[in-house]
Amino acid sequence: MTQVTEALVRQALAAVQDPHTGSDIVSSGALRAVGISGSRVSVDVQLSYPAAGWQRELAAEIQRVLEALPEVEAAVATVSFRVYAHQVQKDLSPLPGVRNIVAVASGKGGVGKSTTAVNLALALSAEGARVGVLDADVYGPSLPLLTATSGKPESPDGQNFSPKRNHGLQIMSIGYMIEEDTPVIWRGPMVTQALMQLATNTLWDELDYLVIDFPPGTGDIALTLAQRIPMSAAVIVTTPQDIALIDAKKALKMFGKVEVPVLGIVENMATHVCSNCGHEEPIFGHGGGERMAQQYGVPLLGSLPLDMRIRSEADAGTPSVIAAPQSDIALRYREIARRVAAKLSLQARNKAIQFPKIVIQNT
Repeated sequence: MTQVTEALVRQALAAVQDPHTGSDIVSSGALRAVGISGSRVSVDVQLSYPAAGWQRELAAEIQRVLEALPEVEAAVATVSFRVYAHQVQKDLSPLPGVRNIVAVASGKGGVGKSTTAVNLALALSAEGARVGVLDADVYGPSLPLLTATSGKPESPDGQNFSPKRNHGLQIMSIGYMIEEDTPVIWRGPMVTQALMQLATNTLWDELDYLVIDFPPGTGDIALTLAQRIPMSAAVIVTTPQDIALIDAKKALKMFGKVEVPVLGIVENMATHVCSNCGHEEPIFGHGGGERMAQQYGVPLLGSLPLDMRIRSEADAGTPSVIAAPQSDIALRYREIARRVAAKLSLQARNKAIQFPKIVIQNT
C-alpha cells in the first residue's frame, strides 16, 4: 500500500467545494492542519464564517473523500470557525465591540426589509455568531414588535445605552424611546444625529455582526448613515417586480458610491404559497432579483416566499427562524445567512480589531 502523505491528502481535499464561498477548502485556506498516523488521517478545518448548520455535513464530506483513497483506512475531520473583522469605509474606525456591520437596505419600503433583517440576524446567531441588530428606520421603527422587546433601555452611566436582549440578539431601536403611536416629527439632521447616537452610544458586547435595518430610500438620511457608520458590507432586499427593482438598484448604487461592498441580493416575496392548498405562484413576477444580480455582477443570495407564516410569526415577536427553526422558511434564512457571512469573509480584513475569541464546534 502506498504511504499516506500530506500532499496526497491536500490533493484529495482540493475537490471539496465550499458552496458558500465558491472555493475549495484548500485554496481558500480553510484547511489548517493535516495529521497522519500510518493509514489514519485527521484534518483540522477552520472556516472564516459561522456555519453551524453546515459543519456536520462538511465534516462528513471530508471524511468520505479521504476514506475513498485506497491508502487511507480511517479519517476524522474537525470543523470550526472564526469570524474576522473586515475593512470599513476609509477614514472611519470600527465601532467598539463590533467586528462587522452589515446594512440591510431596499431603497424603498414595503418589500419586507425589516422582517428580512431580523430573520437574517437570528439566522446568523443560529449559525453560531454573536449578533446585534440596530433599527435605523426612525419614522417606522419595527424591531420592538419583531423582537418582542419594549421599555426604555438602561443607561449604566447616563450617557451610553445597554442594548435590549431577546432571542439571543442584542437590540437597539428608537422605538424604545417613544410611545408606539407617537409619530417622529424630526427633520433630517436630527434623525441622523439620533441614529448616530444609537449606533455609537450603545454598549455592544463583542458582536461578530451588527445588522442594521436601514431606512428606506436613498435620500439624505440613508446617504449620511452610509457615509458615517463604519460598515463592512450591505445586502439589498427586493421583490421581483420592476417597481421594487428600480429603487433596489438605486440603493445598490448608493453603497457603491460610498465604497461599501454589496454582498448580494435577497429576493423577498418571490412566490406566493397558498395557505390552503400549498400552491406556489409568482404573483409579483419571476426572476427579477436574478436579473438584477446578473446586471450588477453580484450574487443572488436567496429567495423567500410570500408566506403567511413569515408575517404572523414576525407580528408575534418570534420571527420564523425562532418560531419554526426546522421549517423550510427558517432553513432558507440560514442558508442566506451563511452566504452573506461567507461572501463577507472574502473581503479584506481589518487588522486593527481582533477579539481573542474562537468558536469551535466539533462534528
